[in-house]
Amino acid sequence: MELKLRSQASVDADAAAPPGRRPRGLVRQRRRWALWMLAPLLVTLAGVAGWPLVRTIWLSVTDARLSEPTRRFVGLENYIGEYGLWADPDWWSAVGNTLVFAVTSVTLETLLGLGVALLINQPSRIRLLLRTAMLVPWAVPTVVSAKMWSWMLHDQFGVVNHYLLAAGLISTPLAFTADPALSLATVVAVDVWKTTPFMALLILAALQMVPGDCLEAARVDGVPRLATFRRITLPLILPGVGVAVVFRLLDALRVFDVIYVMTSNSRDTRSMSVFVREQLIDFQQVGYGSAAATTLFFIIALLTIGAMGLMRRHERRTT
Repeated sequence: MELKLRSQASVDADAAAPPGRRPRGLVRQRRRWALWMLAPLLVTLAGVAGWPLVRTIWLSVTDARLSEPTRRFVGLENYIGEYGLWADPDWWSAVGNTLVFAVTSVTLETLLGLGVALLINQPSRIRLLLRTAMLVPWAVPTVVSAKMWSWMLHDQFGVVNHYLLAAGLISTPLAFTADPALSLATVVAVDVWKTTPFMALLILAALQMVPGDCLEAARVDGVPRLATFRRITLPLILPGVGVAVVFRLLDALRVFDVIYVMTSNSRDTRSMSVFVREQLIDFQQVGYGSAAATTLFFIIALLTIGAMGLMRRHERRTT
């Protein structure tokens, strides 16, 4: 009995010890149990996401087509061949459209989301109503909002052109989704309207974690509000804003629905995901489309790894 109590006391002492001073045996045991607990999730994830990825990579090194049941191994021909993906100007045009869309939309959504979050974070009797109204655009499905804006921006029957003409701001109706000079900017504007509430919600959560005593001390000392925001609020919410930007950037790089619904396969707005869909479905080139999908996956994966590395480096500098 005494031996059992001693062993239990030693286990409790090991568990209560600081992480850097715990015995290696206890750490290994906890890691082993953690792996066993995560094993079902990892197996399920490998089956749901791993197998389709492996199959897509395999198809990208073949000449598979939907119309032909047989396929032949062609190596990297779909990537670096004479008519491969990396020599296709349409692919690089889609890459450029995607980058412009992602950078522009995420930048605007972050700035507008920060402004909305700062406004809603102020004490007010209607703050709950404002938060609810803010989430309405985000609650609308993307396909529905894209189709709704397509009708509103129609050059002949759209309400936007009607009011612009009535106000004398334009002399002829504008084809917002068909004009090459306006189509990409129009898609970006619709995406900003749709996703700004998401950014505002994440930034609002970061704002509510700012200690109130720091802001109160700055107010008592007579520090201007702008200086308080620059020197206190912004550094404290920067990690949360960084996470929101990374999530939104990764989502914007694989954009498909809003662009395809509003402009279909237009070269002026075609993203990488729309390009993949065009090759797989319209042209039935499974091998070539799989090469584009694989390239898109690795672009997003590399950007994710880079963003996570930058965030860890920033955390180490601040701690």
